[in-house]
Amino acid sequence: MATCPECDAEIEVDEFDVDKGDQLSCPECGSNLEVVALAPLELDLAPDDDDEEEDVDDDDVEGDDDKEEDDDDDEDADEDEGLDE
Repeated sequence: MATCPECDAEIEVDEFDVDKGDQLSCPECGSNLEVVALAPLELDLAPDDDDEEEDVDDDDVEGDDDKEEDDDDDEDADEDEGLDE
């Protein structure tokens, strides 16, 4: 038996069916939990997915690339203007 760190509900978990690092959800509050210790069985809130953080980082990188492309376009425009004169 383990306790949810979020809502203090008692969760029935078979200690022989889980390993340290396994994730499960609380049937009472729905929190994502991670097995952090086996003897005695202890649960903690599971960390957020790293995928979400990577998506944010990818968006930032794309924005930087767009700025560099805009700068290149400005330089090309300046060169074209010089040809007209």
